[in-house]
Amino acid sequence: MIPGTPRLEVFIDRLAHNARHVVGQCAAQGVQVAAVTKVMQAHPALLTAFADSGAAMIADSRIENLKRVTAAGLGLPTMLLRTPTPHLAPEAVRWADCSLVSSLPAAAALSRAAEASGLRHQVVVMVDLGDLREGVWPERAVAVVTEISRLPHLEVAGLGANLACYGGVIPTREKMEQLIGIRDQCREATGLPLDVVSGGNSANLPLVASGELPAQITQLRIGEAIILGRNVLDRSLWPGTRHDTVELVAGVIEVERKPSVPVGRIGQDAFGNTPEFVDHGWRLRAICDIGRQDADPAALTPVDQGIRVLGASSDHLILDVTDAGSRVQVGDEVRFRPDYGGLLALSTSPHVRSLIVHDNT
Repeated sequence: MIPGTPRLEVFIDRLAHNARHVVGQCAAQGVQVAAVTKVMQAHPALLTAFADSGAAMIADSRIENLKRVTAAGLGLPTMLLRTPTPHLAPEAVRWADCSLVSSLPAAAALSRAAEASGLRHQVVVMVDLGDLREGVWPERAVAVVTEISRLPHLEVAGLGANLACYGGVIPTREKMEQLIGIRDQCREATGLPLDVVSGGNSANLPLVASGELPAQITQLRIGEAIILGRNVLDRSLWPGTRHDTVELVAGVIEVERKPSVPVGRIGQDAFGNTPEFVDHGWRLRAICDIGRQDADPAALTPVDQGIRVLGASSDHLILDVTDAGSRVQVGDEVRFRPDYGGLLALSTSPHVRSLIVHDNT
């Protein structure tokens, strides 16, 4: 049976290679990997690849995805990356072994939920080192950690930080030493070991590779560097990994020669933008069966370097195929490599199916 389009083809053996490489690289520096599954909605094949790689735990932002992790029966502990709202605290303590928290009210809700369930729930308190996403501001960290440590039914396992996500702040040795220093102050104030120092995400891997990551950093939360094989600081290929791990396959529904500039008065497009065009004359254009409802066209890079993405409406992706490596016809398939944001959107679109491909490479 010929698979339909649009679809995501996940080359799981290549992805498993990346997982083994990155987890091994971290292990050599004494760092455990919390493997992040959210970009592929905790797909069972991805979970198996992560478990086989030696990842210490599975991490995700969505409780629905953590339910899939539990259903997979891997036996690995789970981490909830996004602090739950108070009404979701009972679900959080049920499906996650550990939660990242950054406020006393959120931690208190988890404590109450853990008590109601007869559980003791681990938390890692996040500190904002300047990226301005989640985290207690450093000057307040000792006071907040001390208050959270007094909550019954919670175990403060340690401290964490997140960089290079919202603000694009690059992880440095100095930032990591700042986190360690705050951990040490909190350890002295609470008398707790606070053994977990979760230093960041894939953006910290250059510190691992250079040997600059301080030995006191015990954990990194890694997803993109494994799944797409990218250095997230500049999206270059991460050494030793494959970047051809996931491809979007879209079907061609039209091929026509058309002018490169619309004919008529220009107003707003379907999304409220006023488009601008450069006149390249008449070009051979193709339309594929996918659109902005599924992913931002800017997130898709054609595998055929002669094909250019021109844009998209809700359901139509428009390509310039004049210089394609081979003739493009209606009924053909065109392959794309999505970036992280593209893969995140495609994986969550109900209109795009995922196909696991084994090629033993």
